[in-house]
Amino acid sequence: MNRLLHFLPAVILALLLGGCSSQPKWQPLFNGENLDGWTVRGEASWKVKEGVLVGENGYGHIYAAPELTDLEVKGTFRIYSTGSDANSGLYFRANPPADNPDGFPRGYEAQICNTQDAFTGWLWKPGTPTGKATENLTKDGEWFDYRIKAVGTLIQFWINDQPVMTYEDDEYKKGYFAIQCHNPGMVIEAKDLYFRDLSEN
Repeated sequence: MNRLLHFLPAVILALLLGGCSSQPKWQPLFNGENLDGWTVRGEASWKVKEGVLVGENGYGHIYAAPELTDLEVKGTFRIYSTGSDANSGLYFRANPPADNPDGFPRGYEAQICNTQDAFTGWLWKPGTPTGKATENLTKDGEWFDYRIKAVGTLIQFWINDQPVMTYEDDEYKKGYFAIQCHNPGMVIEAKDLYFRDLSEN
């Protein structure tokens, strides 16, 4: 009996660790060194500077390679103006339009913009604010953490680990990640970008 009690904690620990191992692991979306795995669309210029992905000098999007359905993505972002309102977004389940690959992605956008009523934390569909954020927790020139989760029709956003948006929608089911540079006179920066494929569960 004493021998059984001695080994029982180890058995419980093994079971707990085994249960945790089924959760998909976070994978890097950006290597912090170059644009490998990314595809540039539009006129904006994209570069890597001191481990940060930087978009500026016009309108455009940069797409990341994994094509997913159920997903979670997170990163740290900063946006600021160099002469015009700064507007960006993190897209998911997004695809370039077949008739104009440089156009607005067809998919969901987690808004990044502090000068509109439908501000950072809102869910946008192409040209349309769709899921309302509870409050604006971000400012131009300040880094913030963004996390997005989409499983089936349920879409959820967190800013700095605070839930800000929950919405259900079934229009876009599969696609890529993308980051937007909306216009000249602004800069969008991103780092520590990771994703996980929740369809593996």
